[in-house]
Amino acid sequence: MVRPDRIPAGQRLPAFPWDSLAGAKQKAAAYPAGLIDLSVGTPVDEVADSIRAALAASAAAPGYPRTVGTPQLQEAIASAMARRYNSVELDPATQVLPVVGTKEAIGTLPFLLGVGEGHTVVIPELAYPTYEVGVALAGAEVLRADSLTQIGPRAVTLMYVNSPANPSGKVLGVDHLRKVVEWARARDVIVASDECYLGLSWDEEAVSILDPRVCGGDSTGLLAIQSLSKTSNLASYRAGWFAGDPDLIAELTSVRRNCGLMMPGPIQGAMTQALIDDSQEAVQRERYRGRRDVLAQAVRDAGFTIDDSEGGLYLWASRGIEDCRDLVDWFADRGILVAPGEFYGPKGGRHVRIGLTATDEAVKEAASRL
Repeated sequence: MVRPDRIPAGQRLPAFPWDSLAGAKQKAAAYPAGLIDLSVGTPVDEVADSIRAALAASAAAPGYPRTVGTPQLQEAIASAMARRYNSVELDPATQVLPVVGTKEAIGTLPFLLGVGEGHTVVIPELAYPTYEVGVALAGAEVLRADSLTQIGPRAVTLMYVNSPANPSGKVLGVDHLRKVVEWARARDVIVASDECYLGLSWDEEAVSILDPRVCGGDSTGLLAIQSLSKTSNLASYRAGWFAGDPDLIAELTSVRRNCGLMMPGPIQGAMTQALIDDSQEAVQRERYRGRRDVLAQAVRDAGFTIDDSEGGLYLWASRGIEDCRDLVDWFADRGILVAPGEFYGPKGGRHVRIGLTATDEAVKEAASRL
C-alpha cells in the first residue's frame, strides 16, 4: 500500500514512449516479408574479437572493482580522447570516471550533482528522453531551449547539450559550443555534453565540449558523457564514462562510491581494449556509413526530406506537414518500424527518426520497400 503523502518515482515520469508503438509494430510485423525495426539505436553487429578476448581474460578477478576504474582503464580513456578527439587532454587519475552505461549516468546525473526542487535544467528542444527523466526524478524543472536567448534571465543550474544529436543528428560547431561554455561560466552553470555519437560524424566535424578550441583547455564546469555502445557495439556491456572538471568528477566519484555504483571488473578489461583498438571502431564506422548512404538515398527517393543528420545513427526525415504518427503508419505499411519525432519533444511532431542500426541486408531490403 502506498502512503497518500508519498509519490512513487514512476508517477513523476512520462509514459515509456516505445510502448505507444505497439500498434505500428504489429502492423509492420504483418508485412509478408517481415518486420524491419529501424526505431531503436540497438547495435546489431558483432563485438570485435579483441574485445571479447579481453573480457574473458579479465573474468577471473574475484575482488570488488574500483569505482574510478583500473589505472589501465583510466589511462585508456584519457589516451583515446586525446587521440580520437583533437588532442583533448585529461589527467587519467582525476578527470575520468567509468559508468555503467550512459543512460544510467544521464538518468541519475541531476540527483548525483545535488540538483533538485527549485533548480532549472536546460535540455535541447529535441532531446533524448532520459534527460527529462533524470530531471523529473530529481524534482527539478525542465526548460527546453536551443538558443541562449530562449533561456533569458532564468537561473539555471545544469544544461545539457548533445552533438551529434539524438534524434536529429545535428552537429554543433566549435563556435556554437564555445558560446555555450562562455555563457555557462559567466553564470556558474554546469554543462553536461552528451557525446555518445561523437565518433560518428558524417557531413560536419563533431567536437567534444573538452576540445581546446571550445574550452581553451580549461574543463571547469564541464562534463563530457561518452559511450562505446554505438562505436564499438558494446550496448550490452554498459560501457561509458564521464570526463572533465576534476572537482565534478570527484563529487560524482564520492557519491557513486558510497552507492556502490561501479563497473564490473571484466567489463573494465573489455572497455580498456576497445579504447586501445582504434581499428575495430573504424570498421564499425564504415559499416554505418555504407548503411547511411543506401538508406538516405531511398528515403529521399520516396519523397522525404532529410533534415540535419550530419552525424549519429539516424536519419531525421519529414514529408511536408504530415504528422509524425501518420508517417510511422506509412512506414509500417511497408513492414518498417520507425520512431515518431514527438518522442523527443513537441518540436518533433512532423518528423520520424530512422535508425541505421540494422544489418546490411535489412537496410537494403528496407530501401527496396521504399
